[in-house]
Amino acid sequence: MLGYGTRDYGNRVGIWRLFEVMDRHEIRCTVSLSLSVYEHYPEIREAIEARRWSILSHGVYNTRYHWDLTEEEERAQIAEAQSIYERTTGRQLAGWFSPAISHTLNTPDLVAEAGMRYICDLYHDDQPTPIRVRKGQLVSVPYSMDLNDAMIYRQPVEAEDFARMVMDHFDTVWREGATQGRVMCIALHPYMMTAPHRAKHLDRALQYILSHDGVWQATGEEIADWYIANALQPFREHLGREA
Repeated sequence: MLGYGTRDYGNRVGIWRLFEVMDRHEIRCTVSLSLSVYEHYPEIREAIEARRWSILSHGVYNTRYHWDLTEEEERAQIAEAQSIYERTTGRQLAGWFSPAISHTLNTPDLVAEAGMRYICDLYHDDQPTPIRVRKGQLVSVPYSMDLNDAMIYRQPVEAEDFARMVMDHFDTVWREGATQGRVMCIALHPYMMTAPHRAKHLDRALQYILSHDGVWQATGEEIADWYIANALQPFREHLGREA
């Protein structure tokens, strides 16, 4: 009951407060979404779609883990998420982030096979990188376990400190990005960061970031598409082989 109630707070209250904060800064988010939400909470789906936020599939349910799935079972789970999204929006999914980070060695191949262009299961770089797959093309877009409220609030850290971390992180990647772009992902969960005592700190951190020149408020899909169109071939040439 405690676990359900805590997370249901995100659907009842937190997500609407998050909309207010992001609307104020005119930010289009990338939603790491358990696709079941689009079926169970049509009002949330309508609000996300109205804002043209980008969807990154987090599977169907975040508790439906992939670790012990066979290749065929995992392929079916990915197909189910794709089917729900297509049925509710008429569009195809562009990206994948495994439920509870429960990817397998087959996940990148299956995601590319399903026609998705990017994956967020890896945290190995501040820039996109190509992933070698059996068929198709796949790019890793950086996700964050450092700037992630679900990780931070398990430690003795609160929202003011989290906002400071966000701003300090930004200062570094903004400086480095003057010569070569960096991706900065801030991973937020509506039942956590938009609690009443935390929302103002998120608002402050976003205001700080957007006060700087040269910041691109990009979705994961936009980052992947830009990388594929502009940086993938130079990366391959740098390696001296196909990547």
